[in-house]
Amino acid sequence: MRTPHNECVSSDITETDASGSNSGSAKPCAPSGSERRCVLSGETYPREELIRLAVSPDGEVLPDPQGKAPGRGAWIAPDRLTLETAMTDGHLKKALMRSFKGGPATQDGNRARLSYSDNLAQQIEDALKRTLLDRLGLELRGGNIVMGSAKLAEHARSGRIALLLHASDSSEDGRKKLDQAFRVGTDQEGSGVRGIVLPLDREALSVALGRENVVHLGVSGHHGGSLARKSAFGRVARDVTRLTRFLGNDPPV
Repeated sequence: MRTPHNECVSSDITETDASGSNSGSAKPCAPSGSERRCVLSGETYPREELIRLAVSPDGEVLPDPQGKAPGRGAWIAPDRLTLETAMTDGHLKKALMRSFKGGPATQDGNRARLSYSDNLAQQIEDALKRTLLDRLGLELRGGNIVMGSAKLAEHARSGRIALLLHASDSSEDGRKKLDQAFRVGTDQEGSGVRGIVLPLDREALSVALGRENVVHLGVSGHHGGSLARKSAFGRVARDVTRLTRFLGNDPPV
């Protein structure tokens, strides 16, 4: 799956197709100053669009979605199907052997045997979900998250919500009301634009945000602008984008 350069998720999602996936048009983001090459496709992407894999001292390859683990890393595009195919046909193993030069050096001067779990794809999905939930928690503490249907509708209608998010088990009626408020606030009435249904249920969101029954939430701010990538919108949008793309539900591109 080829992801266009320098694009990120937006709330500008049109109607859902028969398969339940979202389609629409994303807002371009400011260019990234750092790029990495996907070890599976050989194509180059902005660093923040990719998933980093790191290797432990004993040679196990693990997801490093925040890109902070020490040592050499390998980068892959967020595409679960491509990853699982590469695991099956041996392409992933060969790519990782090249990236990690066979494995990390041990204290005796040898190299640890490189390995990864058969559940690597699930490990990555879980890590991406944790990263997004942690990000939402940080943005809440920074005063950038709006919750509560009445308050959220008010902020959305007045154009103060940059990104509208719904739990996976939210009701269609509840989503429609907030989506309409969001369209009003962004001067897009009649467009079919709506918020993003996350692959996370209300329980996961409630635990992450330390609130009861979090079903809908909004990220404060506005679309666009040269500082978009540094804003709460840009940070949350990045993590939403990687997770949804990895699961095969493309954000609007």
